[in-house]
Amino acid sequence: MKHLILPTLVLALAGCGQAPEPDAQATVSITDATCRPTPNGLDVTGCYVTLTASHDDRLVSISAPQAGMAQVHEMKIEDNVMKMAELKDGLALPAGEAVSLSPGGNHMMLMGLKQPLVAGEQVSITLNFEHAQPMGIRALVAQPAVDGDHASPH
Repeated sequence: MKHLILPTLVLALAGCGQAPEPDAQATVSITDATCRPTPNGLDVTGCYVTLTASHDDRLVSISAPQAGMAQVHEMKIEDNVMKMAELKDGLALPAGEAVSLSPGGNHMMLMGLKQPLVAGEQVSITLNFEHAQPMGIRALVAQPAVDGDHASPH
């Protein structure tokens, strides 16, 4: 009996904590990827993108080799104070609905940048989803367009 308990325990534990397999049919289209240039002396910046999922999904994390840390943040006003915090449960992406990460709202935050981001360069970012395959993007470093301004950030 002792000989059966250990292998059974090992098999049971092996299944714990594993991420679900990506769904090959779940896709996310990504447009308008932009990161702000970093002002002198700062090692943080915001990045923006529009995501449209084919199925209900969730942006669960991001990473960028240029940054020590990368997070998806929400921005909200509480008691007349603007607050920013990581979306620990990720960002919901309802099927077929364009979800914009934009200035003044939800956004991606790159922190601990290894070098300043200069306008005209590109930044590599990997977006990880609950169902869709991870996607690597190249975001243009430029001032982002503001709501109602559809001019190209070039």
